[in-house]
Amino acid sequence: MNPNQPNAPLSVDYLNQITPKAPKKRLLGNRQFMLAGIIGGVLLLLIIVSIVNSALGSSKDPIQRLAARLQTTATIASDAQSKLKSTELRSLNSTLSINLTNTNRDIVSQLAKQNLSLKTLDKTIVASEDGSAMTKRLEDARLNAIYDRTYAREMSYQLETIAALIDQIQASTSDKDLKAFLQTTTDNLQPTQKAFSDFNAANG
Repeated sequence: MNPNQPNAPLSVDYLNQITPKAPKKRLLGNRQFMLAGIIGGVLLLLIIVSIVNSALGSSKDPIQRLAARLQTTATIASDAQSKLKSTELRSLNSTLSINLTNTNRDIVSQLAKQNLSLKTLDKTIVASEDGSAMTKRLEDARLNAIYDRTYAREMSYQLETIAALIDQIQASTSDKDLKAFLQTTTDNLQPTQKAFSDFNAANG
């Protein structure tokens, strides 16, 4: 080799071959990977528990709503008795009060099977079923001397909503005891509902 000859440039490929390659960094180490897995598992478990609790809560809503509505209806019926002028309507309302008293007694065991009681009903449901709007309409009717026919109309509608709620619960349950209770309730309240409707039609 001629010492006066300039050195030949080294090729890029050659330089790449002799350059030590840095080890590839893992995004997560073993411990970090395990920790991420545990956190992910806990989050998934919390989501599943939340979904299950939500489903269980919503499945109890109709029976709680029925219990609250029955209690409110019984209170309204009891309060109305002394305000009714029609003998026929007072007799009809007295029958309704007796049926509602029995129904409110019998629903206690149905609530207990779902770890509920009349005192532990969902407060939001109880508030929505307090009957305040119906009570106000009845008071306005009393002040305008049209209480009897207004009461017959309002109570007929209230009993219709109870029947609709009963149908909803019957369609979604396989509990034989609950179905029997619901059927008995329907059998007791349906004739009364029709009688209120007939009274309203005749006097409206």
